[in-house]
Amino acid sequence: MNLNNFFLRSFRILLLPFALLYGLIVNTRNWLYDKNYFKSARFNFPIICVGNIAVGGTGKSPMVEYLLSLLHQQFKTATLSRGYKRKTIGYVLANENTTALDIGDEPMQFHLKFPDVAVAVGEERIFAIPELLQDVHGLELIILDDAFQHRSVTAGFNILLTEHNNLYTRDFFLPTGDLRDAVSSAKRSDIIVVTKCPPDLSIDKKQRLIRNINPLPSQKIFFTAIEYGAPYHIITKEEKSITAEDEVLLVCGIANPKPLKEYLLHHAFTYYQTDFADHHIFSIDDLKEIKEKFQEIDAEKKIILTTEKDAVRLTKFKDELTDLPLFVIPITHKFLFEEGEQFNEAVISFIRNFKFKSSI
Repeated sequence: MNLNNFFLRSFRILLLPFALLYGLIVNTRNWLYDKNYFKSARFNFPIICVGNIAVGGTGKSPMVEYLLSLLHQQFKTATLSRGYKRKTIGYVLANENTTALDIGDEPMQFHLKFPDVAVAVGEERIFAIPELLQDVHGLELIILDDAFQHRSVTAGFNILLTEHNNLYTRDFFLPTGDLRDAVSSAKRSDIIVVTKCPPDLSIDKKQRLIRNINPLPSQKIFFTAIEYGAPYHIITKEEKSITAEDEVLLVCGIANPKPLKEYLLHHAFTYYQTDFADHHIFSIDDLKEIKEKFQEIDAEKKIILTTEKDAVRLTKFKDELTDLPLFVIPITHKFLFEEGEQFNEAVISFIRNFKFKSSI
């Protein structure tokens, strides 16, 4: 075991009293919602929620993008996020002048990749949803990003994500574990997706995971692996393959960069890393540090690589980046066991059936 991980785990175990207190608060809050002492709003409108019950990267943003790719040409679609680490407050609807500072990095990523999708942010979703419906005429679907634990709004369809190597069923409350909501909350989901699975996950392991999760009869479980696309230049969009001769400086400000690092171990000659905090807002000094570390790499074939989420916070330095070999690597969910169509059908069926029922 890594020595740093050992000390971190030991320290988190010492915080068990705080985790028990946090768990008591969470369970009490959920009980108050379940008994209708706290009210949750329902909208007569198709709303899909994508979320998790643990902190850290389970692949929420790639899942929202997967849904947008699947649905935005069939239904007039919007996304609504909190807009973490943005410099604005309240409800904001993205437009052609919007930046990541206005709406946050992940919503900005949706806005850039899907310009025909309405992208909005708002801390209080119960108030933001009516504003979004008023602002976007003819809207047919709203996708809530990272809203599963926020029970002031009850979505019509809930997609819960959990990471293969850190299932919520094997976790504990913060700060001893990573859970921000109770394991029992998973029963509110319609679909559970186990993300970041090994691409060669066996049928036997799949069945063991299903038994461990123990879904309700009405719940469906799917399994996905990370699939990386061709890196493209942050400004020119020119694509480049990573070869076994490339040395890579990885610039990363995401919750869980481990899968990307493992990808580079298998595809690049070697890599160096410059890590930043999740949702880090890059400064000109950060860019200077990145350039200096890149210059220190003594190799003929070398590039800088970053994630799409980080890229939206770096594009403000457009003039500085045009001639820099800074490439962005896209990421998506790949459904295993040829079950992607079943997932697609479940989502589309919810929207179509909802529209049919609401029109009666």
